Amino acid sequence: MVKELGTKNSIFNKFLAEIRDTEIQKDSMRFRRNIERMGEIFAYEISKTMKTELRDVTTPLGTAKMELITDKPILATILRAGLPLHQGLLNYFDDADNAFVSAYRKYDNSEDFHINLDYLSSPSIKDRVLIISDPMLATGGSMLASLKGLIDKGSPKRIHIVCLLAAEEGIETIKRHFSLRNLTIWAGKIDDELTAKSYIVPGLGDAGDLAYGSKED
Repeated sequence: MVKELGTKNSIFNKFLAEIRDTEIQKDSMRFRRNIERMGEIFAYEISKTMKTELRDVTTPLGTAKMELITDKPILATILRAGLPLHQGLLNYFDDADNAFVSAYRKYDNSEDFHINLDYLSSPSIKDRVLIISDPMLATGGSMLASLKGLIDKGSPKRIHIVCLLAAEEGIETIKRHFSLRNLTIWAGKIDDELTAKSYIVPGLGDAGDLAYGSKED
């Protein structure tokens, strides 16, 4: 299942437009904050899919019956670009357990690369709801490597992939390796193209650099 939030008219599209805008991107604090706010919106939408139960809540004047979420998700993100998005999700799922993955492109030449996965910190995800975030789902290579590493910690009952922008190629990569019966891809917008170096077009550029400063290759 693929859900594209940017197809609906909402405040979400304002934040999405601003993180794409080359002038607004010059303010890294605003860039991070907009991504965090988008993470909060994703969290709200994902929460609608979770298991709930009716509970009594004592108020100063009586008892209220409330449907409350019983799932305690694991929030995972791919370092470093995923941190603002992760924080937005954590703002709403504030009792979640957390996992962190270091996965990155290692270029063999100017265009060809492979995915290095050199760090993973996670609790067991067996029978848990796993929400994994990364701003860009381009080829799907980093996401696929990260998911395989996490699933070594146990098989989750449900997987939610959260990305700001996705390319069709990345979505197809995930579909080839996972059943969409228990996996949902949540994207802000799906763009059509990838460059020769596998960057999404029109995309937004390098999310990690825009959030935290340029890095040495």
